[in-house]
Amino acid sequence: MRKIIVVFLVLFSVAYVGCKKSAETNVAPQSNCDGIDSRFSAKVFPIIQNSCATNIGCHASGSSNGPGALTNYTQISNASAAIRTAVVSGVMPRGSTLSENEKSIISCWVSSGAPNN
Repeated sequence: MRKIIVVFLVLFSVAYVGCKKSAETNVAPQSNCDGIDSRFSAKVFPIIQNSCATNIGCHASGSSNGPGALTNYTQISNASAAIRTAVVSGVMPRGSTLSENEKSIISCWVSSGAPNN
């Protein structure tokens, strides 16, 4: 009887964690971008530099992590959809988190076509 309870608790825990993780990764992108300043040069690039590339080093020049280096507009725009998915879901940046405002800035920038502005 004790083994059955332990097995049940383990299976329940695994199922719960799997469902919770699945729900976290299915976060919808920012849908209302009114009032969100999502200019690349002023907002998006500093977030990427401070949270992904220069200060953290995961996506610095020469990186092969994920989409590779994220040190300039071309690299960042080419990976924009993957970046949005990773930051909105909370998967990235590793070892850190972005504020809801920073996530909205990136999401709105991507939603607007990832312009070089």
